[in-house]
Amino acid sequence: MSHKANWNYPTAVKFGVGRIKELADHCRTLNMQRPLLVTDAGLAQTPMVHQVLVDLLDAGLAAALFSDIRPNPSGANLDAGVRFYRAGGHDGVIAFGGGSGIDTGKLIAFMSGQTRSVWDFEDIGDWWTRANPAGIAPIIAVPTTAGTGSEVGRAGVVTDEATHTKRIIFHPKIMPSIVICDAQLSVGMPAKITAGTGMDALSHCLEAYCAPGFHPLADGVAVEGMRLIATALPKVMADPNDLNARADMLAAAAMGATAFQKGLGGMHALSHPIGALFDTHHGMTNACLMPYVLAYNRSAIESRLTRLAAYLELPDPGFDSFLRFIVDLRQHVGVPNTLIDLGIDPARSAEIAAKAVLDPSAGGNPVTFDLPAALQILSAAFAGDI
Repeated sequence: MSHKANWNYPTAVKFGVGRIKELADHCRTLNMQRPLLVTDAGLAQTPMVHQVLVDLLDAGLAAALFSDIRPNPSGANLDAGVRFYRAGGHDGVIAFGGGSGIDTGKLIAFMSGQTRSVWDFEDIGDWWTRANPAGIAPIIAVPTTAGTGSEVGRAGVVTDEATHTKRIIFHPKIMPSIVICDAQLSVGMPAKITAGTGMDALSHCLEAYCAPGFHPLADGVAVEGMRLIATALPKVMADPNDLNARADMLAAAAMGATAFQKGLGGMHALSHPIGALFDTHHGMTNACLMPYVLAYNRSAIESRLTRLAAYLELPDPGFDSFLRFIVDLRQHVGVPNTLIDLGIDPARSAEIAAKAVLDPSAGGNPVTFDLPAALQILSAAFAGDI
């Protein structure tokens, strides 16, 4: 029987140091005269963002800044951004920063011309078809972290405060039309954010590679993304100004998000509710969970990880050598070893597990991810039992 599958691949990416100077030209390409620059509150204070705004204004564009965004963006942040966009008569969004800034920027552009609630467009079935595609503003994405890969994604994550649940909002036209990947913009990242976002990119590549289904394009992209991370992340941690390693990490982040259209799995299914309930860093949460989910899934992924270990040129390639590589990398970049170390309360395990099995990522796990599975992984991750 022949395979049947649906594949989508990313958008126009302008990759290279210094290419942020092309931003105004790309705005004009998309007919943006009044772009809204959306970023998080921390980045908004930096000279980098100030310079971007100055360059846009000097180019004759009526740019403005919106930065009322939490690290785990909420529906209230999104609503405030949409009001700001409409009040300013903006005609496009520059989504700038890490996952929170880019996701929120994409969703502001998406919601700017919709009349329904954002929750009506959650990534469930064909709910995306409810949206008015003509109401979606053009988007340029500029990542400053090498992690989420949201710049090449067709979805955004936002926390529903009413239920303390992270919801994934999907529409094909949320994909930015143009992405600027300039490694210079990521140099100022604090070491902890470099580590957390880098491990997030690894989790995207790894879960996509392990997900069931026929998607050799995603598998190939994921494997090379992991090779880049294995080499580049330790280099960047040792020398934050290594622009070649920074560029490799930016590429790997985009590769992870390109690959995970194939699916994610238990790491993300668990980290989404943990992040929503405890406001933890998404990438660090994935990294903390990583070896415990791999160990649980061993029976379904052993042959795959043996091939991957060989590609990464690990000694004695196999599942065990790959798991050792993950544990060593986590330790090297400062990932908490257990959920206790991450500050999670074990008494909330049942609540986390109940939300995890309903997460859209759960369906991509290579082993059935039901309530007993979620509880077993959580138990191991609290105890440090790999």
